[in-house]
Amino acid sequence: MSERKMITAALPYANGPVHIGHLAGVYIPADVYARFQRKMGRDVAFICGSDEHGIPITIRAKKEGITPQDVVDKYHEIIKKSFEDLGISFDEYSRTTSKKHYETASEFFLKMYENGKFTEEVSEQFYDEQAGEFLADRYIVGTCPKCSNENAYGDQCEKCGATLSPTELIHPKSMLSGNVPTLKLTKNWYLPLNEYENFLNEWIIEGHKEDWKPNVYGQVKSWLNDGLKPRAMTRDLNWGVPVPLPDADGKVLYVWFDAPIGYISFTKEWAEKNGKDWKDYWQNENSDLIHFIGKDNIVFHCIIFPAMMKAHGDYIMPKNVPAFEFLNLENDKISTSRNWAVWAHEYVEDFPNQQDVLRYALLSSAPETKDNNFTWKDFQTKNNSELVGIFGNFINRVAVLTNKYYEGIVPQYHDFEQVDKDLYSELKQFPEKIGKNLEEFRFRDALAELMNLARLGNKYLADEEPWKVIKDNPERVKTQMFCALQVAAALAYFSEPFLPFTAEKMKKGLHLEDKKWNEVFDHFLIPVGHKIDSMPLLFSKIEDETIEAQIQKLENTKINNKKTNPNANPMKEEIQFDDFTKIDLRTATILEAEKVEKADKLLKLKVDTGVDVRTVVSGIAESFTPEEIIGKQVMILLNLAPRKIRGIESQGMLLLTTKPDGKLSFVTPEDKVENGVEIG
Repeated sequence: MSERKMITAALPYANGPVHIGHLAGVYIPADVYARFQRKMGRDVAFICGSDEHGIPITIRAKKEGITPQDVVDKYHEIIKKSFEDLGISFDEYSRTTSKKHYETASEFFLKMYENGKFTEEVSEQFYDEQAGEFLADRYIVGTCPKCSNENAYGDQCEKCGATLSPTELIHPKSMLSGNVPTLKLTKNWYLPLNEYENFLNEWIIEGHKEDWKPNVYGQVKSWLNDGLKPRAMTRDLNWGVPVPLPDADGKVLYVWFDAPIGYISFTKEWAEKNGKDWKDYWQNENSDLIHFIGKDNIVFHCIIFPAMMKAHGDYIMPKNVPAFEFLNLENDKISTSRNWAVWAHEYVEDFPNQQDVLRYALLSSAPETKDNNFTWKDFQTKNNSELVGIFGNFINRVAVLTNKYYEGIVPQYHDFEQVDKDLYSELKQFPEKIGKNLEEFRFRDALAELMNLARLGNKYLADEEPWKVIKDNPERVKTQMFCALQVAAALAYFSEPFLPFTAEKMKKGLHLEDKKWNEVFDHFLIPVGHKIDSMPLLFSKIEDETIEAQIQKLENTKINNKKTNPNANPMKEEIQFDDFTKIDLRTATILEAEKVEKADKLLKLKVDTGVDVRTVVSGIAESFTPEEIIGKQVMILLNLAPRKIRGIESQGMLLLTTKPDGKLSFVTPEDKVENGVEIG
């Protein structure tokens, strides 16, 4: 195992915010691992950044009527701030539109080109005649040939996970126009992946059968068993890193060639700022390269990117690629298009100063080996029963009793009884228990061990009952509290990778110095005579109404997803049939119209209802002039109770709708009828 760790986290697309699925499946586990490695005293580079050249960027730009640069500028800042707010401790968080990235990606491509690693191929590719452009893989949808999903993309089916080429789709159509695309000849540069099959088989299938996660190993093995094909590393697009060749106008680097090189370019940016040599992390066999990704990115990080690095010739291969499965939300697949998600930036707003609660909840249900599920009720239970009831309760009791009995001074212990020795012996096993799980990417097990440490402390206090013993044996209580304080300090140290904000509060309250993970027990963690402060409550109970508000937010999302008109207001409160029969709607004709003095929006109308001629005051002056509505046949709510508006008694209400431009429009009969005809 190397003392240098090059840790990457999958680059999020800058076409929208990050949600809990991203956090649970990539960023929080990666952060825990990076923080742990730093605590072990290792040389860590933890690198990430926004992927700003993907097709989802251009799709979002077209949808919003803005430029791709506008899109990435907006979402890069939102994503970056969300990571900062949740304590994701990247050493560098950059973006693929940076100058350094353009230089690095271009140099990488040119070296491979000059070394003859690409093949030039003229092929037929889908072209949208109406839009006048070649279609990137993600601009083509159709039926997956493997699972019959009718909404598969031209590069991947998100239902079965199959990686596809656009020509494999059944019934393909363009996402730009909805038309069936045509095939048109174009030249691109291909990486012959088939030439790297032997290398990939030897490196992964023979070399990592025992230490890689089964989901990663199995997917790669399946790919290699099916045989690899050449894959285009350039695309006919106008958004991305331009292909650095003289005969490549209108072509950019394929996003899955460009994006992973971002790990390298961002490392260069970080190294320049910190007086480091980036090559130590990427081109030195004494460096462990670890990629944290979701399962949909396995093929790119375990087949395409390693083949690229092998073809380039100067780079090390990943030591491990701990890919996670997917996290569902309330028993439904998280979907950005349906807004079925808990967004990171909204969580921070709705739950201020409770970042660690989300980190804990997501880690404890992390989809390590299979898809898992997040529910708000489970989130509440984890907070109230575990963080408040176990972890926070123990720390609070220790701090309160120490300040109550000894004014915050760590007491002088006396003879250790067997229960004290057993406690300390068990306590010293936790660095290895937690650390071994983290080294092997078992984050849920590692977190469970941390909570077992809190349970150990709680059990010790519950069994020893210092609040009772103090009356008859105060000297014994000094030893009990000394021992309990050691557990509290251990929790402060070992919770740091998982709950960094909480750990910082504990270290501050206990006045603890930083220590390396394996040096925590060189001496007692808190010596006799050490002064601690009163400790603020680490966690607060989350009430039912708070959780119900979040559940209702999701219910509102379901309602909005059913709308055929996204601008339609929600349905009003349900009424009974008898209520409806009371409404008297009639046809009527406007006889006279004039403006109401000192009221810009109001017109005073004389209306023939067929029953009578009556006065109606209506707020329509900004949409109609008096002259244009005289003689207009309309619909009127006849039996609405009269009310005075600007001193004029209004005897009814006209039926109107609002047009897209904000102007009002009358609801009128299709054909002219007599006044007073009932409607309904």
